[in-house]
Amino acid sequence: MANPNIVNVTSIYGNTSYLIPANTSVTTWTALTPAAGTINKLGNIVASNVTGSAVPVTVSINSAINGGGIAYRIAYQINVPANASLIIVDKTTALYVGEAQSIVVTVGTASALELTAAYEAIT
Repeated sequence: MANPNIVNVTSIYGNTSYLIPANTSVTTWTALTPAAGTINKLGNIVASNVTGSAVPVTVSINSAINGGGIAYRIAYQINVPANASLIIVDKTTALYVGEAQSIVVTVGTASALELTAAYEAIT
């Protein structure tokens, strides 16, 4: 079931996930890919720069799992200032991630950004 009907919800679980990309390659945020029969509603994504230099970040929702398919960028090469945070998604721009989709992150400096995401797993 690629897109569950959320009218007849049986459970909603609040979750928080963390990601520190260890390199500048594309990193799939696997924790945000929902289990079968589940859809994840992303409430927020925050990128915190823990270095003394600005670091660019790109976040996309991909049309297939494991970072496959077409990348639809939510944020594209936005510089996160030194020792600061950037809100990439919040409740005014919340989005759903289906089980056949994935969230992908690319950073300009390895291990420089700490990302957190709060989401609801809906079944």
